Amino acid sequence: MTDAVVCCLITSEPNCARRDCPDRALSISIHCLSGCVRMADPVTLRIDSSDLARGLSDLERKQLPIATVWALNDTAYAILAHTQSRMDRVFDRPTRFAKTAFMVWRAKKSTMTAEVKERPSAGSRHFLKVQEGGGTRPRTGLEGFLQGKLRGGQAAVPASGAKLNAFGNWSPAERKRATNDVTGGPVSGNGRTRYFVPGRGSRLSLGVWKRHGPKRKPKLTKVLHFTTAMPKFRERLGFYDGAEMTFDVQFPIEFTKAFERAIATAR
Repeated sequence: MTDAVVCCLITSEPNCARRDCPDRALSISIHCLSGCVRMADPVTLRIDSSDLARGLSDLERKQLPIATVWALNDTAYAILAHTQSRMDRVFDRPTRFAKTAFMVWRAKKSTMTAEVKERPSAGSRHFLKVQEGGGTRPRTGLEGFLQGKLRGGQAAVPASGAKLNAFGNWSPAERKRATNDVTGGPVSGNGRTRYFVPGRGSRLSLGVWKRHGPKRKPKLTKVLHFTTAMPKFRERLGFYDGAEMTFDVQFPIEFTKAFERAIATAR
């Protein structure tokens, strides 16, 4: 019995040593090599090719590289699909931005490496990195706008009176109106509605409040709460663990299909 051998390794190369680092890029690479070499935790796939004994060296030379590329890319897309599916389970109404945050960098015969990584537009954000590694999240863009109103270590989170969109996030329209009001930006919308941050000594709790309703008896509704500390998150995205699990299960399947396809199309 003769075996065709492909050695593969799934790796991550974070740009920060700590798992909870907010600058850690979420990315995995699947490398396949021309020979079986000793590496840390390699995944070795051996295919029973007894029925292909004749001309096997030719298949290795001509068909094995393209079959490996196909298997790498199909496995990478399986990892991407698993990550997106997991978001639906662990997040509350994930946005399209979150679901499309990862991309596949396809393998070629010249590289023998496929990658699943954050898109540049998502990589500059911190939310997926914090959901992966856990820990205290950095300041958001909203908190940057409100830095003159927030005290050291405070965070801004929607209060019960905030208008939310379909994904459970603060409505962009109300967010824009509120930040304009409290930071001295241009005023728009209903002149009877105003947003403000209570001054020191006020009986109102810290945050952004909305004054609305009749001029003589206006209503006060809290739309944004200033917390006493930055929020902390537990690990729940599971990108790396899910990628390794999917690779272990899916790559042998994809390689077998790709190898059979390569043999069938050999000339």
